[in-house]
Amino acid sequence: MTFQEKLQAGKFIITSEVGPDKGIHVDRLLAAAQLVRNKADAINVTDLQSSVMRLGSLTVSFLLKQNGFEPIYQLTCRDRNRLALQSDLLSAAALGIQNILIATGDHPSLGDHPQAKPVFDLDSVQLIQAARKLETGFDMQNNALEGTAPKFCVGAVVNPGCDPLEPQIMKMDKKIAAGAEFFQTQAVFDAKTFENFISKIKHVQVPIIAGIVLLKSANMARYMNKHVAGIMVPENLIQQMQESKDKEISSIEIASRLIKQLKPMCRGIHIMSIGWDKIVPRVLEASGL
Repeated sequence: MTFQEKLQAGKFIITSEVGPDKGIHVDRLLAAAQLVRNKADAINVTDLQSSVMRLGSLTVSFLLKQNGFEPIYQLTCRDRNRLALQSDLLSAAALGIQNILIATGDHPSLGDHPQAKPVFDLDSVQLIQAARKLETGFDMQNNALEGTAPKFCVGAVVNPGCDPLEPQIMKMDKKIAAGAEFFQTQAVFDAKTFENFISKIKHVQVPIIAGIVLLKSANMARYMNKHVAGIMVPENLIQQMQESKDKEISSIEIASRLIKQLKPMCRGIHIMSIGWDKIVPRVLEASGL
């Protein structure tokens, strides 16, 4: 079954993530993917994560597909105008890449080229609409496409930890109306926060895949609390990492505990390893996935 078929069949979804390197070597990425072969239903490929210049997500998605994995091609609105965004969607379809995760993208000022000019010609809702329009055989200007129209499985992003939460849910509803068929959340570190989010979206029938970030240290947690909007790592988790003599074991314990708490409330788990690819299989095993 394809990733889309699994979503439609109601299967509990497991996805992981790879971040392209700042260079052309892909051995590490393919090795990381190999660790979750037959364990993850699909593998996300980030699009210039944190606005840092890297190898492109479309190229890495194609390499994963060539090696027998099902990629989820992340596409952000930050760096391209509507011409390039539509072109990249067509390029993905031509390469046999169906799964697209659409996001706004971090502002370039946060990355390693802060002088870069942001584009944001389209927002995430408009880009979802553009992808669905291409499926009808027409571009955004109603110009007909030649040949067979592309077909996509389009996902979007939501942040359950935003305060206030209502604007996030309003945007979520717009994404669903535009054609989003699944959501991956930003990092969740508190089950009660996620439960509050779920209680406010009972009208939503689209699968929600909860995001789990593997904590590496107490300093990492404090950095996210200070600099990442809508993310709050509880003090007890920071303390656990601070006192831990084995950070990997503590990270696995925290992630697996969260997964067990979140599983009854969502349709899947998305693991963001932040470079700790080697422990993802251990997290899956410890959490019963």
